[in-house]
Parts: sequence; C-alpha cells; structure tokens
Amino acid sequence: MRPDPEFDPQVLTRSLLRRRRQGALATLMAEGGAPYCSLVNVASDVDGAPILLISRLAVHTRNILADPRVSLMLDERAAGDPLEGARIMVAGEAREITGDALPGLRRRYLSAHPDAEGFVDFPDFGFFRIQIDGVHLVAGFGRIVDLAPERVLTDLTDCAALIEAEPDIIAHMNAEHLDAMKLYAAKLAGATVGDENWRCTGCDPDGIDLANGAGVVRITFPERVCEPLALRAVLRRLADQARGHGR
Repeated sequence: MRPDPEFDPQVLTRSLLRRRRQGALATLMAEGGAPYCSLVNVASDVDGAPILLISRLAVHTRNILADPRVSLMLDERAAGDPLEGARIMVAGEAREITGDALPGLRRRYLSAHPDAEGFVDFPDFGFFRIQIDGVHLVAGFGRIVDLAPERVLTDLTDCAALIEAEPDIIAHMNAEHLDAMKLYAAKLAGATVGDENWRCTGCDPDGIDLANGAGVVRITFPERVCEPLALRAVLRRLADQARGHGR
C-alpha cells in the first residue's frame, strides 16, 4: 500500500482532541472491575489533555475515584457510515484537579460548555483531567496508528505569557473580531457560515478553537506561538490568507 501524503496522524489526533465536545468514557466498576461506558461532555486543557466535569453521584465518577484508569473515545461523527470517520481512543488516568490549576481548567471547560454554568458549583461536581498515556487512532483502512503523549499534546515550554493572556485574548477576539473569526471558519476550516457568530473558545501555542453553537473548528497556526504579540501577527496573516481564498 502506498503511503498517503495527505494523512498526518499527529495533526488529525490533535484536531480531534481540540474539536470534540462529547465522548464515550470507559471506566472500571468499583465493585468487581467490570467495564462500564458512559457519554460525557469534554473540553481540552491548554496542552490538549481532556477535561471532564463530572458528579460524584455518577457511576463513572465513583469508578474513577476507586481506579483512575480510563479510556475515552472521540470521533468525527461523520455523515453516513460512522466507521468511515476518524476516531481516537485516549488511554490514561483521570485525576481530580484542585488548587492553583483549578481556575484554568474551569475557565476552559465553561468556555467550551457555557451551559454548565448552571451546575458547575454544585458540591457533588468536580473537574477531572485525563493524563494521557497513549492514543490509538483509527482513520480508515490502513490508517491505524498508535501515538505517544508527546506527539499529541502541545508543548507549553516558554509559553507562560500566552497562557496567562489567554482569557484576555478570548475576550478581545469575541468583542472585536467576530467578522475575522467567521472568515477563519469559512475560508480556513471550510465550515458552513450562517447568520450565527463564531466565538473563540480557546487559544494555545498551536492554534485557536472557534465555536458557533452547532459546530467547533480548529484553526492551526503555521508556526508555534508563545507570546501575545506573535499571536497578533499570526492572526493578521491568517486573515489575509482567508481573504485571498477564492480570488
């Protein structure tokens, strides 16, 4: 079989980690160890690791507290045969996050799932982050790849300035650059653009995430960005590129 130059397993896996908002979570039953699977909402941490907001009243949370080993499946949900779409199986350990790391996870999760504002502060809910041990990608016939964590997680070395500025960046984009984000979604991500505005839900060294309620797209940067001034320059170039499409 000839290699497909269009297929980049690392890019596809990173995109699924960032774009998918729901997934199938597999845990081990606290009593007996039998497999248990449930549907969960998912967001991504700044490095791409999955974030969960789950209740201690749920079976999967009780299972995680007894044994943190989990598997999470995220898929394209493509039209037609679902087995023809790409999917990843993330293996790792789900750990509850407290202390200084909690505000960042909370903000990123609520940016992806604003409806969770209504129950995020209920005492039985907590934020859990999946520490990835490995990812298994299935993207069609002959496209099955196992990926180590360092190939799918974003390197945050020397990017503290960008991470610290992320809340302000998101707020600025959503207040001042709605037209640009609609342009990014339509021309760079190929999304169908209607009357609804696209909003920025996340920013990291590798790209930005945009959502319009019905869909999520990932705009990947042409190079790694680690500070706000460099981000501004890259976004300007992407806007110029998007405006040039179709000319």
